Amino acid sequence: MRRSAKPNFVFIVADDLGHADLGCYGGRDDAFGPVSPVLDRLAAGGLRFTQGYANSPVCSPTRFSLMTGRYQYRLRGAADEPISSRSRGSAVLGLPPSHPTLPSLLRDAGYRTALVGKWHLGFPPAFGPLLSGYEEFFGPVSGGVDYFTHCDSSGRHDLWDGAEESAREGYLTDLISRRAVEWIERMAAERAPFFLSLHYTAPHWPWETRADAGRAPAIRDNLFDLASGNIHVYRRMIHHMDEGIGWLVEALARNGLVDDTLMIFTSDNGGERFSDNWPLVGGKMDLTEGGIRVPWIAHWPAVVTSTGESAQHCLTMDWSATILDAAGVAPHPDYPLDGTSLLSVLREPGHAFARPMHWRMNHRKQRAMRDGRWKYLAVDGVDYLFDIDADERERANRAKLEPARLRAMRAAWEAWDATMPAIPADATISLGYSLEDMPQR
Repeated sequence: MRRSAKPNFVFIVADDLGHADLGCYGGRDDAFGPVSPVLDRLAAGGLRFTQGYANSPVCSPTRFSLMTGRYQYRLRGAADEPISSRSRGSAVLGLPPSHPTLPSLLRDAGYRTALVGKWHLGFPPAFGPLLSGYEEFFGPVSGGVDYFTHCDSSGRHDLWDGAEESAREGYLTDLISRRAVEWIERMAAERAPFFLSLHYTAPHWPWETRADAGRAPAIRDNLFDLASGNIHVYRRMIHHMDEGIGWLVEALARNGLVDDTLMIFTSDNGGERFSDNWPLVGGKMDLTEGGIRVPWIAHWPAVVTSTGESAQHCLTMDWSATILDAAGVAPHPDYPLDGTSLLSVLREPGHAFARPMHWRMNHRKQRAMRDGRWKYLAVDGVDYLFDIDADERERANRAKLEPARLRAMRAAWEAWDATMPAIPADATISLGYSLEDMPQR
C-alpha cells in the first residue's frame, strides 16, 4: 500500500567492504554458508552496478561527498585522510552546519530524516548529525569503535542517542540494525516520506563477531587489532550486517513500503586487510581500483523493473544527486552539485552516459581520472595509463605506448584539480599500520 506521494530512501553504507566480498560480486561462501544472502537477493531484484566508485579510498572524505553531493575536496575537513580522534574539539575539521546537505534539503521538503550508524564528519559541539539535517541520530561519531564497549581508539565511550551518550549493551551491528527497524516502524505509522542513512561500522576493525565479547578487554588499547582477525571472522561480520539488513527489509515489507522505497547499498571505500577485492589491486587508501571501486546495489521495485546489472560509471555523490532528483528536491543554488543523477539509468538500465571521474590523495601524492575505458593514475610521482575495460587489474601500463593519451588525460586531471582548493599544508594522513605490521599488498 502506498503511504506517500513521494518515494522513501534508505541509503546503506558498509565500512571498508571489498569489491568482491558479497556473493553477488563473486564473493566466496564461508563454512556457515553464503555470506550475504539478503544483499544478493536485493541485487537480483534490482540493479547491480559493475563500474561504481567511492569518492575516496578512505572513510570520512567519502562521507563528505555523500552528505553534500559535491566533491569532498571543496571542504577543509575532507582533506584529512581520515578525520581522526585527535581532532576532537576542533571547530575546523568537520562538516559545517551551514552547508546544505542531502538530509537537510530533504527535511526542508517534508521528509523525516535519521542517521543510524557512523557519522565520522567531525566532533561535537561544532559538528554533528543533528546540526546537518538529521532529525534523529543513533551511533558513534568517530571513525572506529569496539563492537561491545563502544569505545573509540582513544578509549573514550562513543555511542550516542541524539545529543546524549547512550550506555547500551550489545553487539554494535545488531544495535544499529534494530534501531533502524524501530525507526522504520515509527515512520510507517506516521505515513510520512522518509530518508534513512543506515551507516554500519561493519566490517571495519576490530575483528569481532557476536561471539567475541570476551576479546574486547584485550584490544581496548589497539582497536586496529593488528595481531588478530582472519577472513572467516571478517565474513561472519559481513553476515551479521546482512542479517540486520534483512530485518530492515522485513520491516519495510510488513508496512507495505518495499515498492516505493529506493534502497541503495555501497561501501565508503575499498576493502582493508581481510577483504576480497578480486580481480582488483590495492585497497583502502589507494587510488588503484581496489581502493575505490565498490559494490553498488539499487533496489526500487516501483521504478527498477528491468533487473540485472549496469556498467554505468558512477561516484558516491551521484547517488546523492539521484535521491534529490527522485524526490523532486532542488539543490541549494549557492552549492551546485558535482554529482550527476542516475535516475535515467534506474528507469532504463541499458541507458548509459559519459561520466568522467576524478580523485586525488595527499597520501603518496596520488592522482586518478577515469574517462570511459581509460584511467590515468599517478602514485609517488610516477604516471600510469590503463585500459580498465581490458585490464581492470592495472598491470599493463600503456603510458609508453600511448604518450599522447597520457598527456591529454594528465592535462585534463590538472585542469580539474585547478578548480578545487589546494590540499592544506596541515592536512593529516592516518594509516594505522605499516610494513612492520604486514607486507605490502
